[in-house]
Amino acid sequence: MTNHHEPPTSPAARADTLRALHAAPEILRVVNVWDVVSAKAVLELPQTRALATAGHSIAASFGYPDGTIPLEVTLDMVGRIVEAAGSVPVSADLDNGYDDPGETTRRAIGVGIVGANIEDRLLPLAEAVARVEAVVAAAEAEGVPFALNARTDAFVRAPERPASESVADAIERGRAYLAAGADIVFVPGVLDADVTRRLVEGIGERKVSVIGVPGALTAAEYEALGIARISYGPLTQRVALTALQDVAASLYADGVIPSSTRALN
Repeated sequence: MTNHHEPPTSPAARADTLRALHAAPEILRVVNVWDVVSAKAVLELPQTRALATAGHSIAASFGYPDGTIPLEVTLDMVGRIVEAAGSVPVSADLDNGYDDPGETTRRAIGVGIVGANIEDRLLPLAEAVARVEAVVAAAEAEGVPFALNARTDAFVRAPERPASESVADAIERGRAYLAAGADIVFVPGVLDADVTRRLVEGIGERKVSVIGVPGALTAAEYEALGIARISYGPLTQRVALTALQDVAASLYADGVIPSSTRALN
């Protein structure tokens, strides 16, 4: 079991750990966090083997629409989460890598991040591959085997096209990103068993990462299909905020704080 209170290991060692977790037969379940206290709550669970930050959730916490938060604000928060995580590797959501994905990666490694999601936003393939190459080159220059979870928006940014076209696009992009040095390929969307099977056949066993959203398969079902990793994006913050809003409504109705509440802060 991971001791979450161990001092930080080197970034290279934490990156190796994260890559090994991606490659393992067991699916890596990462519960997305957005600040230090949410990270600490998840880190207290013995099942926690890695953390992933949710870019959407961090942006929302600071009042920014998803995809518009300044890099400096993101790096400050993810650096604080890394400090809280100790020896546990942290993968960050770095949106599209910002203007210079290589420099963004260098700065992320500087605050202790050892892996990241970087989305392609369906840029032309050659341009998207060049951005992956820039991330990989920057990490190599820093001496960190960065676990790039290269995201393709083949499904979420092209909802109107047939699934077969999105599958083919995701496979073409995913294979290209792996060839450029990405560790795994993130394909967000509600992926059923058939689509998932085709993606794994086309991209590789333990090379595809998914998101657990309402309507998706369970982690165990994805694991059986050869998926490497499942994360939950902004959904975890939505669960927390739903609980907050519900208890607020109860308090306005002359309720009381439930006795089952745990002192997690």
